[in-house]
Amino acid sequence: MPHLLPDPTDRLTFRRMGPDDLDEMAALMGSPEVMEFYPRTKTRDEASEWIAWNERGYAEDGFGLWILNDDSGRFVGECGLSWQWVDGVQHLEVGYHVLPRFQGLGLATEAARSCRDLARTQGMERLIAIIHRDNRASRRVAEKVGLVMEQETVSAFGQPTLIYATSL
Repeated sequence: MPHLLPDPTDRLTFRRMGPDDLDEMAALMGSPEVMEFYPRTKTRDEASEWIAWNERGYAEDGFGLWILNDDSGRFVGECGLSWQWVDGVQHLEVGYHVLPRFQGLGLATEAARSCRDLARTQGMERLIAIIHRDNRASRRVAEKVGLVMEQETVSAFGQPTLIYATSL
Protein backbone atom coordinates (compact mmCIF):
# COMPACT_ATOMS: atom_id res chain seq x y z
CA MET A 1 0.00 0.00 0.00
CA PRO A 2 1.17 3.55 -0.63
CA HIS A 3 2.38 5.54 2.34
CA LEU A 4 -0.46 8.03 2.74
CA LEU A 5 -0.43 11.05 5.02
CA PRO A 6 -2.88 13.93 5.28
CA ASP A 7 -1.50 17.32 4.30
CA PRO A 8 -0.12 19.34 7.20
CA THR A 9 -2.41 22.07 8.51
CA ASP A 10 -1.41 25.55 9.62
CA ARG A 11 -0.55 24.19 13.08
CA LEU A 12 -0.24 20.41 12.76
CA THR A 13 1.77 17.69 11.07
CA PHE A 14 0.84 14.03 10.70
CA ARG A 15 3.02 10.95 10.91
CA ARG A 16 2.52 7.24 11.31
CA MET A 17 2.48 5.96 14.87
CA GLY A 18 4.73 3.15 16.01
CA PRO A 19 6.05 1.43 19.12
CA ASP A 20 8.16 4.48 20.05
CA ASP A 21 4.90 6.40 20.59
CA LEU A 22 3.67 4.12 23.37
CA ASP A 23 4.28 6.58 26.22
CA GLU A 24 2.31 9.35 24.48
CA MET A 25 -0.46 7.05 23.31
CA ALA A 26 -0.80 5.43 26.74
CA ALA A 27 -1.14 8.90 28.28
CA LEU A 28 -3.72 9.92 25.66
CA MET A 29 -5.80 6.76 25.93
CA GLY A 30 -5.38 6.58 29.68
CA SER A 31 -6.77 10.09 30.14
CA PRO A 32 -10.22 10.14 31.78
CA GLU A 33 -11.03 13.39 29.92
CA VAL A 34 -10.07 11.99 26.51
CA MET A 35 -11.87 8.69 27.13
CA GLU A 36 -14.90 10.22 28.87
CA PHE A 37 -17.36 8.80 26.33
CA TYR A 38 -15.77 5.34 26.13
CA PRO A 39 -16.61 2.54 28.55
CA ARG A 40 -13.26 3.12 30.29
CA THR A 41 -9.73 4.35 29.79
CA LYS A 42 -7.28 2.06 28.02
CA THR A 43 -4.34 0.37 29.70
CA ARG A 44 -0.76 0.66 28.48
CA ASP A 45 -1.09 -2.80 26.89
CA GLU A 46 -4.30 -1.71 25.14
CA ALA A 47 -2.53 1.43 23.88
CA SER A 48 0.16 -0.85 22.47
CA GLU A 49 -2.54 -2.95 20.76
CA TRP A 50 -4.04 0.30 19.38
CA ILE A 51 -0.68 1.20 17.83
CA ALA A 52 -0.40 -2.29 16.30
CA TRP A 53 -3.97 -1.99 14.93
CA ASN A 54 -3.03 1.28 13.23
CA GLU A 55 0.18 -0.22 11.85
CA ARG A 56 -1.94 -2.99 10.28
CA GLY A 57 -4.19 -0.31 8.79
CA TYR A 58 -1.19 1.45 7.23
CA ALA A 59 -0.01 -1.85 5.74
CA GLU A 60 -3.42 -3.05 4.51
CA ASP A 61 -5.21 0.18 3.57
CA GLY A 62 -2.50 2.85 3.41
CA PHE A 63 -4.10 4.72 6.29
CA GLY A 64 -5.01 4.58 9.96
CA LEU A 65 -4.91 7.13 12.73
CA TRP A 66 -1.79 9.26 12.64
CA ILE A 67 0.15 11.02 15.37
CA LEU A 68 -0.49 14.76 15.52
CA ASN A 69 2.36 17.10 16.39
CA ASP A 70 2.04 20.85 16.71
CA ASP A 71 4.38 23.28 14.98
CA SER A 72 6.89 22.98 17.84
CA GLY A 73 6.91 19.18 17.55
CA ARG A 74 4.86 18.51 20.69
CA PHE A 75 2.54 15.50 20.74
CA VAL A 76 -1.07 16.74 20.51
CA GLY A 77 -3.03 13.55 19.88
CA GLU A 78 -4.13 11.43 16.95
CA CYS A 79 -6.45 11.73 13.99
CA GLY A 80 -7.07 9.58 10.98
CA LEU A 81 -9.15 7.19 8.94
CA SER A 82 -10.23 3.64 9.72
CA TRP A 83 -12.80 1.13 8.57
CA GLN A 84 -15.60 0.66 11.11
CA TRP A 85 -18.72 -1.47 11.19
CA VAL A 86 -22.06 0.21 11.92
CA ASP A 87 -25.19 -1.92 11.98
CA GLY A 88 -23.54 -4.59 9.82
CA VAL A 89 -22.17 -2.20 7.18
CA GLN A 90 -18.54 -1.16 6.85
CA HIS A 91 -17.83 2.58 6.58
CA LEU A 92 -14.76 4.80 6.48
CA GLU A 93 -14.59 6.79 9.70
CA VAL A 94 -12.62 9.88 10.64
CA GLY A 95 -11.55 9.66 14.27
CA TYR A 96 -9.73 12.08 16.54
CA HIS A 97 -8.42 12.28 20.10
CA VAL A 98 -6.60 15.34 21.45
CA LEU A 99 -4.86 15.74 24.80
CA PRO A 100 -6.96 17.80 27.24
CA ARG A 101 -4.55 20.75 27.28
CA PHE A 102 -4.96 21.12 23.50
CA GLN A 103 -8.74 20.74 23.39
CA GLY A 104 -10.90 23.71 22.47
CA LEU A 105 -8.27 25.22 20.15
CA GLY A 106 -9.66 23.94 16.86
CA LEU A 107 -6.86 21.40 16.38
CA ALA A 108 -9.17 18.38 16.06
CA THR A 109 -11.14 20.27 13.42
CA GLU A 110 -7.99 21.14 11.46
CA ALA A 111 -6.79 17.55 11.61
CA ALA A 112 -10.18 16.02 10.72
CA ARG A 113 -10.55 18.41 7.77
CA SER A 114 -7.18 17.30 6.38
CA CYS A 115 -8.12 13.63 6.83
CA ARG A 116 -11.46 14.24 5.09
CA ASP A 117 -9.61 15.83 2.19
CA LEU A 118 -7.22 12.87 1.95
CA ALA A 119 -10.17 10.45 1.83
CA ARG A 120 -11.65 12.52 -0.98
CA THR A 121 -8.41 12.54 -3.01
CA GLN A 122 -8.18 8.75 -2.58
CA GLY A 123 -11.56 8.32 -4.25
CA MET A 124 -13.58 7.46 -1.16
CA GLU A 125 -17.24 8.26 -1.63
CA ARG A 126 -18.46 8.60 1.96
CA LEU A 127 -17.07 9.46 5.38
CA ILE A 128 -18.62 9.00 8.80
CA ALA A 129 -17.90 9.82 12.42
CA ILE A 130 -19.20 7.59 15.21
CA ILE A 131 -19.90 9.80 18.21
CA HIS A 132 -21.41 9.19 21.64
CA ARG A 133 -24.68 11.09 21.84
CA ASP A 134 -23.48 13.25 24.75
CA ASN A 135 -20.10 14.17 23.24
CA ARG A 136 -20.91 17.73 22.19
CA ALA A 137 -17.30 18.69 21.40
CA SER A 138 -16.85 15.79 18.99
CA ARG A 139 -20.20 16.52 17.39
CA ARG A 140 -19.08 20.12 16.76
CA VAL A 141 -15.86 18.90 15.10
CA ALA A 142 -17.84 16.60 12.80
CA GLU A 143 -20.21 19.43 11.85
CA LYS A 144 -17.34 21.85 11.19
CA VAL A 145 -15.82 19.43 8.68
CA GLY A 146 -19.12 19.00 6.85
CA LEU A 147 -20.63 15.87 8.38
CA VAL A 148 -24.30 15.89 9.36
CA MET A 149 -26.13 13.73 11.87
CA GLU A 150 -27.61 10.87 9.91
CA GLN A 151 -28.79 8.26 12.39
CA GLU A 152 -28.85 7.20 16.01
CA THR A 153 -27.79 3.70 16.91
CA VAL A 154 -26.22 1.75 19.75
CA SER A 155 -22.46 1.26 19.79
CA ALA A 156 -20.66 -2.04 20.21
CA PHE A 157 -20.32 -0.96 23.85
CA GLY A 158 -24.10 -0.58 24.20
CA GLN A 159 -23.93 3.23 24.32
CA PRO A 160 -26.26 5.70 22.54
CA THR A 161 -24.34 6.67 19.44
CA LEU A 162 -24.84 9.15 16.62
CA ILE A 163 -23.57 8.56 13.11
CA TYR A 164 -22.49 11.73 11.34
CA ALA A 165 -21.83 11.37 7.62
CA THR A 166 -21.09 13.14 4.37
CA SER A 167 -20.63 12.26 0.73
CA LEU A 168 -17.20 13.02 -0.59
